[in-house]
Amino acid sequence: MAAREKKYNILVASADEKLRDFLAQILPSGEYEIAPVVKSAGEARRKFISTQYNILIINTPLSDETGIELAQDMSERAVGILVLTDIHSFDQTAHDLEELGVLTASKPFGRQQAYAYVKLLTAFSNRLSKMEKANKTLQEKVIDIRVVNRAKWVLITNEGLSEEEAHHRIEQIAMENRESARMAAEDIIKNYEE
Repeated sequence: MAAREKKYNILVASADEKLRDFLAQILPSGEYEIAPVVKSAGEARRKFISTQYNILIINTPLSDETGIELAQDMSERAVGILVLTDIHSFDQTAHDLEELGVLTASKPFGRQQAYAYVKLLTAFSNRLSKMEKANKTLQEKVIDIRVVNRAKWVLITNEGLSEEEAHHRIEQIAMENRESARMAAEDIIKNYEE
């Protein structure tokens, strides 16, 4: 079996250090790196500004809020999130967070459950990362299409070309200059706007 190249970064938000120590004992160190525990949601948010984490584990309550708000805020990111809550709050917390794709578990739990949760979060994080990359690629393609269409409109308006002729001109310029159609289109737009 081939060794994994990717190491997953875990941020634990918890009022105490015990959860981090527990996770460090059960997770393979070559596969997971657990950051020092943050005790508040504010601290967790600041950590996400400077570092990319794959997994966020929130042990409720935190020192400055319940932790639910943190999970809601972070659910917009490509990160697997687990919220640990007491058995009395589990149903409501799970209900509030499931639409956001946040996993909820009740405390306490054993080694096997913790390992399974982290593996689920790892898979979820990988899927989110792939979807985020695909989304960025699609966004770039949409921008390309818009720029090329704008350049076509410039050519149609200023040179009286048909749409097909304008499209052909853009492709021809791109080929001659060995650049993308978008770059050729940007040059055309720039030339007519000056």
